Amino acid sequence: MSVQTDILSNGLTVVTEAMPQLESASLGFWVGAGTRHETEAENGIAHFMEHMAFKGTTRRSALQIAEAIEDVGGYLNAYTSRDTTAYYSRVLSGDVPLALDVLGDILLHPTLVEAEIEIERGVILQEIGQALDTPDDIIFDWLQEVAYPNQPMGRSILGSDNQVRAFQRNDLAGFIGHHYSPDRMVLAAAGAVDHDSIVRQAEAMFAHTSSLPAPNVLPAVFSGGERREIKDLEQAHLSLCLPAPNYKADDFFAAQVFALALGGGMSSRLFQELRERRGLCYSIMASASAGDDNGLITIYAGTSETDVANLARVTMDEIRRAADDLTQAEIDRARVQLKAGMLMGLEGASARAERLARSTSIWGRVLPLSETVAKIDAVDRAAVRNFAMELLSKPMAGALYGPVGGAPSIAELSAQLAA
Repeated sequence: MSVQTDILSNGLTVVTEAMPQLESASLGFWVGAGTRHETEAENGIAHFMEHMAFKGTTRRSALQIAEAIEDVGGYLNAYTSRDTTAYYSRVLSGDVPLALDVLGDILLHPTLVEAEIEIERGVILQEIGQALDTPDDIIFDWLQEVAYPNQPMGRSILGSDNQVRAFQRNDLAGFIGHHYSPDRMVLAAAGAVDHDSIVRQAEAMFAHTSSLPAPNVLPAVFSGGERREIKDLEQAHLSLCLPAPNYKADDFFAAQVFALALGGGMSSRLFQELRERRGLCYSIMASASAGDDNGLITIYAGTSETDVANLARVTMDEIRRAADDLTQAEIDRARVQLKAGMLMGLEGASARAERLARSTSIWGRVLPLSETVAKIDAVDRAAVRNFAMELLSKPMAGALYGPVGGAPSIAELSAQLAA
């Protein structure tokens, strides 16, 4: 396997990883235009644009876009995050030029027909409604909003009903014009690919484009607080988060190891104490996520109305206990889980392409796997304990949904954690 990178004259980065043993390839464009790049009035427009990209170009109708890929047995999809909008495809090796042509077409030549905008507006409103009806989905949007209030990082990816209803063609075209710049795109491909061929095709497709001034992106500032929505549901949903390191921080991997040991699997502290010993929930998890300038340690559990208060308080006790006395065996197990999860997850071309794009966007290069493994192996008990002890005094954010009237406040839980 070999990684190759080229940066075109207009700033578009092309990065590939050849996997000769495969018969297929995954490729896509990762565009630095997500929720955090929107103004308050634009909230939801990055996701709306993701939908509209598939609704027709100057060369293909929506049906022709779908048929072009599905006629060769491939698939085409996209997603929007707070940092990125990604458009990607997987096809057999001989169809890579076709997939790249289709992907470039939907990025460079969307027609944004008014009738299609209205149809897709209805689809997105249904998507918002579905999210609101799914407690263990919507609660994480609320948690993000409480953690980062009144700033782009805290806003919903889908946007609100009112905003989605208000977007017009000029709004979508303006967002593309301001943010879909080649210097903010990474074209990543992995599998049965030829780097030089992809570079030549990308140069031809994007020859007429030029880079734009860098956008003003507001930093993510963790605040903390609480959102509690009492509703007659079967379960009480509890989500909590604390600030954690960003990707580039020295203690990034210490945070990852701590989160895994705390609540990353069936052997973790939270699962063993709250599920196995006390029976307070069916499942509970902790995870560490990160971005360019922010990170979160997130805990989520679903439980009964009668158990939610006890579960919340015991969770605080377990965080405090883990910060003080995680054993070497627990840290070793978490490190192995982290490495194994990363390496097993990269056995497919799609995951490889995603890694190429994310690594290039964050660090400006693709980190060798050996370098990442070495950083994980370097995490020792002292590093984990130092991170965890500092965590205890950090502000906390929480979102609670369902029959949660009897749960302690986030201020009470935060005080318990810091005591």
